[in-house]
Amino acid sequence: MPTPHRPRRGLLISFEGGDGAGKTTQISLLQQYLVSERTVDEDLVLVTREPGGTPLGERIRELVLHGDHVEDKAEALLYAADRAHHIASVVRPHLARGGLVLTDRYLDSSIAYQGAGRDLDGDEIAALSLWAVGGIIPDRTILLDLPPEALAERREAGTLDRLEQEGQEFHGQVREKFLELAAAEPERFEVINATLPREEIHRRVLDAIAEDLSRFDPTFEPAPPPSRRDEE
Repeated sequence: MPTPHRPRRGLLISFEGGDGAGKTTQISLLQQYLVSERTVDEDLVLVTREPGGTPLGERIRELVLHGDHVEDKAEALLYAADRAHHIASVVRPHLARGGLVLTDRYLDSSIAYQGAGRDLDGDEIAALSLWAVGGIIPDRTILLDLPPEALAERREAGTLDRLEQEGQEFHGQVREKFLELAAAEPERFEVINATLPREEIHRRVLDAIAEDLSRFDPTFEPAPPPSRRDEE
């Protein structure tokens, strides 16, 4: 199992939490703040997600979230495959150029969803994900904590994906695992009550990453032009 390490350049911030917790909203608010209030160049801030941060990831996302039943171990391997490709082709190059990455889910989601929700071995899932990403872990992880029963209040039944349709017991186990992970790494995680007004959540996110942003060196090297292979 590789030793976890943070990137030497750039800044990686992940947003985690149960379904319906508001990760996408808070990432959007943070991106807007960085560009408008901190005058950070738009090209420096990369907003991405797992699965789905690459064309390959979009196909994997369709399979695992909107397709038919996927066997538990196969599901875990598909997420790991998405993550390996996502980090190698999108995230790692952006960090190496000195960029800032905001990702909607990362390896903690696999540990919580497949390791707890699917009742697989959490340590094995963690080792698989760390191997897939070469040991890169976030500088800061924002965990938006939402009780599982709140999902029904936030999403209409007909809009739920395959994982969102799992019962409250499943989502309760996922939530417990997220909180367990946060308790084990308090220096990386910031747990925020996701039932608070979105403006208050945004303020707490800014407070949580203030030190990270103060250390962040905005020196950024533009991406090289895509090769013919990248365009295919």
